[in-house]
Amino acid sequence: MRIAIAGAGEVGTHLAKLLSRENMDICLLDGNAEHLGDLEANYDLMTKVGSPTSIHDIRDLGIKDVDLFIAVTPSESQNIVSCLIANQLGAKRTLARVDNYEYLLPDNRVLFDNMGLNHIIYPEVLAANEIEESLRTNWMRYHIRLCKGALELCVVKVRDGAEVIGQRFDSGFYSHGRYRIVLIKRENRTLFPGGQDAVQDGDMVYAICTKEEMEFLRTQLGKPTREIRRVMFYGGTRMTQKAVQNIPEDIQVKILETDREKCYQLSEKISNALIIHADGSSMDDLVDEGIQDMDAFVAVTDSSEANIFACLAAKRFGVIKTIADVENIDYIQMAEHLDIGTVLNKKTITASYIYQMLLNASVLNVRNLTSADAEIVELVATEGSRITRNKIRDIRLPEEVIIGGLVRAGEGLLVNGDTQVLPDDQVIVLCKSHDIKELERYFG
Repeated sequence: MRIAIAGAGEVGTHLAKLLSRENMDICLLDGNAEHLGDLEANYDLMTKVGSPTSIHDIRDLGIKDVDLFIAVTPSESQNIVSCLIANQLGAKRTLARVDNYEYLLPDNRVLFDNMGLNHIIYPEVLAANEIEESLRTNWMRYHIRLCKGALELCVVKVRDGAEVIGQRFDSGFYSHGRYRIVLIKRENRTLFPGGQDAVQDGDMVYAICTKEEMEFLRTQLGKPTREIRRVMFYGGTRMTQKAVQNIPEDIQVKILETDREKCYQLSEKISNALIIHADGSSMDDLVDEGIQDMDAFVAVTDSSEANIFACLAAKRFGVIKTIADVENIDYIQMAEHLDIGTVLNKKTITASYIYQMLLNASVLNVRNLTSADAEIVELVATEGSRITRNKIRDIRLPEEVIIGGLVRAGEGLLVNGDTQVLPDDQVIVLCKSHDIKELERYFG
């Protein structure tokens, strides 16, 4: 598959690196040679210096043979124009990153599709959805609904005193079949647990269960729960605006914003929040605005450093749930070690969304797990495929691949070595990103 990406910013570069590992023909276009750097030397992709809105430069990509043209520059208008040019020059499909929620409305999506812009992505909306979900399931670090909610992936940092601490996987402790631990993040290592492994204090545990068993999982992992009634946001960004619109009306919301003019603008757009001209990184301002009374604190300014610092300050005042937007990928591990609650990264969210478009029909969904070196993949088992020929224990899957559960006739089921996957089952798999293409051979 040939893919052209316009825009070598953080999103475009991250996506190009991800796709280059999948033996795809990737070309990355940007008007600034410094943005492209030494990517071509270090990754299996091509780079080209040129304008994303130049007919000549887009044609020079060999655009007639491009299967997907992706425009992810910082400029919404430039992305749209770039995609329309690419479509007219012969690109089979186009995708643009936008900043206007109006473009996502169904009627407008049809309009853009007729113009030749096939897919639109708004990273801030995707991240806002993650914030709303994280507030709702506040005893977890992350929560992902799988196969339309038939199964749940719950990510929790385990503390001393939890029942699962020290329990080896071959001890029989987990034979209850009510949840399945599929991944462990320990310091900087991502572990696909085997029989000799055991959960340790401080581990980030990834477990799959049904909705009905989430309460049992919570008690076994030793996590208290608390109803979120008061939330403070730091940063009046578009992400904040979309997240606040999703929050139930019975939750009290405060938004701290350092720019006075932006405060006035926010007050006109948001009716269910108190807008305050204050600095969320100032301890005095936090105290003055009642941080000690908050149940949750969400830092989503344009500065990763400010977001991390503000969340640490909020935790000092006893805030139970903190969420930080950390766009500098190099800071994600640090934020996890500092015990920031939920860490968001729009680049990985966006890349996962785009990546799943490029896989074959047996792959329903792919999600990048920001805090672990792994992906969670939903696949459909087809008639006669390798995955359906034997019990799971007898199928030689790649070493760092684990099947966590499946959905059969709408019912979520956990799996074990004796489980037999049947045709049309939707199967949940945890794996390294480079194994996804290999998995398609088992399910296709």
